[in-house]
Amino acid sequence: MNASKILQQLMQQAGGQSGNRNSGGVDVKGMLDGLTRQLGGGSSGQASAGGGGVDVKSLLGGGAMGLLVGSKRGRKLGGKALKYGAIAAVGMLAWKAWQNSQSSSQNAQGSQDKSGQTAASGAEGARVEELEGEYQERRSLELLQAMIMAARADGHIDAQERELITQQIDALGADDELHRWVEQQLSAPLDAEALARQADSPQAAREMYLISVAVIDEQNPMERAWLDQLAKALKLPAELAGELEHQAQQAG
Repeated sequence: MNASKILQQLMQQAGGQSGNRNSGGVDVKGMLDGLTRQLGGGSSGQASAGGGGVDVKSLLGGGAMGLLVGSKRGRKLGGKALKYGAIAAVGMLAWKAWQNSQSSSQNAQGSQDKSGQTAASGAEGARVEELEGEYQERRSLELLQAMIMAARADGHIDAQERELITQQIDALGADDELHRWVEQQLSAPLDAEALARQADSPQAAREMYLISVAVIDEQNPMERAWLDQLAKALKLPAELAGELEHQAQQAG
């Protein structure tokens, strides 16, 4: 699979969106309507427009993030913008949240020597941007799976939206194996315990939760319930889960 390539593209696009968006959020519906007109309802990589070819990847640009994880009706109808900054810097923000929670705990319990802090940090696992090779690929799959499940948490992804997500994955350059994997994720039961088992380190668990927060509207009861289930499955202390949510909100 080329999951790490896809995740990197999404993070780069999220980084661009976080530095260039208005207060009204992202008009995902308008983007999809324009895409549908250009494609004429087809699923090919290019379609004619004004006698010339249209590069779908170029047409969508930063909208890939909105389509992959923001295809829900609420966001298509002009709902709350995705927390792009949190997605772009998920590893760093998850690590910062852990450090903040540790500092709070140490302040409450008394100081800890430096050697103890170093040992604890080493046991936490690397941030996604520090990984390479198969380890980066594995973490990328974990985070993509978390994003897709979070996007489905309110139960509103219909057949047409699934097709659009599939087209976008293709436009991002997904290979056949990743394409099949995404389709499986779109149909698999929502299972927080199964998702949590994919986390290969405490840092991975924090990143999975933070990137889920970046996709979800916490005011929606179904989505809030999913976050609570995921935090429990990942065994995140309430203080740490709250700090992760704070970091996502600050970055959004």
